[in-house]
Amino acid sequence: MNHNAKSIRPFIGAKNFEISRAFYRDLGFEEVTLGDSMSVFESGNMAFYLQNAYVKDWIDNTMIFMEVDDVDRFYNELLELDLQNKYENVRLIPIKNEDWGKECFLHDPSGILWHFGEFK
Repeated sequence: MNHNAKSIRPFIGAKNFEISRAFYRDLGFEEVTLGDSMSVFESGNMAFYLQNAYVKDWIDNTMIFMEVDDVDRFYNELLELDLQNKYENVRLIPIKNEDWGKECFLHDPSGILWHFGEFK
């Protein structure tokens, strides 16, 4: 099957929609407001939808992997943003080296776990 796909855009929720919106803007995504309870956040050709919806089991089990060109640079830029001190519950986890490459991790204010990775 040939999908001819152009993008995949996951939907994620937010415990506090306004705080999550600010967090993702600070993280460097561009926001397009789609209404009172949904926005799309874009970076280049990639995007995801943020909803004003919180289901604990859903949020606690949501992970997103974003491939970056240089994890070391990206991690240092995350450190400079100081998001873990600006937003409650945000945690930045240092780079881990794996057989396939390396990655660092960032928990958003709601608890969604982002993986930022670089393949070998």
